Amino acid sequence: MSSALKISGIRKCFGKGDSTVEVLKRIDIDVAPGEFLILVGPSGCGKSTLLNIIAGLEEPTEGSISIADRNVVGVPPAQRDIAMVFQSYALYPTMSVAENIGFALEIRKVPKAERQARIAEVAAMLQIEHLLDRRPSQLSGGQRQRVAMGRALARNPQLFLFDEPLSNLDAKLRVEMRAEIKRLHQLSGITSVYVTHDQVEAMTLGSRIAVMKGGVLQQLGTPDEIYNRPANTYVATFIGSPTMNLIEGRASGVGQFSIAGAQLALNAHGNDQQLTLLGLRPEHIRLSDAATWRGVVNLVEPTGADTYVVVETAAGKVTVRAAPQTQVRPGENVGLEIQADHVTWFDQASGLRLC
Repeated sequence: MSSALKISGIRKCFGKGDSTVEVLKRIDIDVAPGEFLILVGPSGCGKSTLLNIIAGLEEPTEGSISIADRNVVGVPPAQRDIAMVFQSYALYPTMSVAENIGFALEIRKVPKAERQARIAEVAAMLQIEHLLDRRPSQLSGGQRQRVAMGRALARNPQLFLFDEPLSNLDAKLRVEMRAEIKRLHQLSGITSVYVTHDQVEAMTLGSRIAVMKGGVLQQLGTPDEIYNRPANTYVATFIGSPTMNLIEGRASGVGQFSIAGAQLALNAHGNDQQLTLLGLRPEHIRLSDAATWRGVVNLVEPTGADTYVVVETAAGKVTVRAAPQTQVRPGENVGLEIQADHVTWFDQASGLRLC
C-alpha cells in the first residue's frame, strides 16, 4: 500500500556556522491512508517544526516530504491539498460561521449550490447547524474549534494537520472535543497528523504515536506498543500517568533480582550481577501484607476511579495504582507485590529496553 504521507530523512537546522542548531535529526515516518498519527513530546522537541514542514510553512534542510506519492518540498502550502487546524482557531471575525466554513470553497470558485450543500453537510457532521448565522465572537471556545475543524473538513483534503488544537480549552471541554475529533476522523477517514504535548491526547486519539525528544524520534508505534513496550526509559516515563516506576537493581542468581531492601523472585534480563533497571507500571504492583518488599506510605491520592499510593522504599519511591476503597494512610508500613508477567527490563547505561 502506498503512503498517504512519507517523511524521509528530514533534518532542520536554524542559524549558520557555529550558531547552527539542529532541531530535527533525520526523521523517517510513513503514514498509511486513513491513519491518525500523533506527534508527541515536550516543548522544544521539534514536533511543531515537523508539522510546519509537512504544511509547507517551513522548508527542510535535508530530506523529502511526499503526500500521495508526490514530493511536495518546495511546493507552496496552497498546492499541497492539506487543511490545518490551529491552536488559535484563526477564524475571520467579520464572517458568519457559514461563511467561515465555506470561504476556502469560495476562493476555489466552487459553485454556490455545491458550496452551500457542503457547508450544510459539514455543519450537520459537527452538530453546529444552529450556529451558522453567528459570528465567532458569539461562540464559546469549543464552538469556535468546531468551526475551525468545519472549515478544514469542507475542503475534503488529502491530509489534516492539527497543531495543538485543544490547548486553549478548559479540562472538561478538552475531553469533549477529543472525543469529537476522534468521531470526525472515523466518519471522514482522512489521514491526519496531530501535534500535542499531552500524552493522554496521544493515547486516546492516535492509531500510531511518534514520541519525540530533542529532534530525535524515540519510538513509533501503536498506543499499546508505546505503553506496554516502551523503547527506552524516556518513553516509559513520558507516556503514562502516573509514569512507569524505574527500580535499579542487579540480577543475583537464577530467578532473582536484588534491589535495596529485598530479593525479588523475577527472571531478570541480564548476566549475573549486571546492573539493570526494572520497569513497572503502577497498575502492575499490588499492596500486600504478605509481600517481603516493603516500604512506608508517603502520599495517598484518591482520584475517584483509582487511588494512587506513593510508597517510599529502600530502592526509591514507587507509585501503586490501588482500588478506590483502599484504606492506607501516610506513615503506614505496606508490602508491595509485583505482577511478574508485566515487568519491563532496561539497560542501566543506555536506557534501552532489553525485553
